[in-house]
Amino acid sequence: MSQRSVLIIYTGGTIGMLADPRTGALRAMDLSHLEEQVPELERMGVRLGSVAFEKPIDSSDMRPMDWVRIARIIGDHYAEYDGFVVLHGSDTMAYTASALSFLLEGLAKPVILTGSQLPIGTIRTDAKENLITAIEIAAAYEGDRPVVPEVAVYFEYSLYRGNRTVKVHAERFEAFRSPNWPRLAEAGVRIKYDRASILPQRTGPLKVHQQVDDRVGVIRLFPGIRPDWVRHALSMPELKAVVLTTFGSGNGPTDKAFLDALRDAAERGVILVNATQCVGGRVEQGRYQTSRAFVDMGMLSAHDMTVEAAVTKLMFLLGQGLSDALVSERFERSSCGEVGGG
Repeated sequence: MSQRSVLIIYTGGTIGMLADPRTGALRAMDLSHLEEQVPELERMGVRLGSVAFEKPIDSSDMRPMDWVRIARIIGDHYAEYDGFVVLHGSDTMAYTASALSFLLEGLAKPVILTGSQLPIGTIRTDAKENLITAIEIAAAYEGDRPVVPEVAVYFEYSLYRGNRTVKVHAERFEAFRSPNWPRLAEAGVRIKYDRASILPQRTGPLKVHQQVDDRVGVIRLFPGIRPDWVRHALSMPELKAVVLTTFGSGNGPTDKAFLDALRDAAERGVILVNATQCVGGRVEQGRYQTSRAFVDMGMLSAHDMTVEAAVTKLMFLLGQGLSDALVSERFERSSCGEVGGG
């Protein structure tokens, strides 16, 4: 069997930062000297390549065109490497992972996002284990078939589907969860893959989409939310779609002024999406009286999608120049495992 190859793409984030031993100041690591920080990489038997953003980006500054930039790098090197590891800050990693799952249509190779809570040069860092195992997963093949042919997030011994992932803790090493989909793998003495939870390998060429539309908003409901504030938010110029994060299984206030604000926006052509603000579970529009009006006004259901997946999928679909009817139709239909059904 030929030696497997993995391209490491460094976008920014804690995992690629080194602390000056004297001052403690952080600086970006030179990937060409990665083996000096992680000497275990030389013993993995994987050919490594690297690409770094010219100016590393804190993940809080990540923008939709940066997702396209990462997707383009993967597309440019797709034939050259067996897998890809994207080093990324943890704060918005779930958004980037979700976006890449849509932008990389027909993906048939592993794209593993990882990061760390502590810089790679600190004594108790989680960066080394996350990096080493992410590379091992990206290079894992059985014959000529990759074990994980999809976009995934690896963090603290767990591998999750990228577009099912949410960040749940700012300080713990186990910073991510996948509340509505099983882990794809668990790393212990050996990496145990849950084959039934991994997407089947897709056939056909990779198509890298390079257009997104960021005219998407999010409104989080809370008790006492003012209808006039909602109306103002929905009246923003050029707004194309809004994800409404609702209570429980998709419920919201029955206040007439609140519903009128939503209905007026829908009649102007703003696409409205109902996503639960609960970490786990799904939207069941119309099950209770408090969500029947949403059904009547044509609000879309995010079903069991994460808010991150709902937002990035809308940006992706709107960027393809589709009609509102096609956007609505394709939004509720799973394209790469992001939704469990209607």
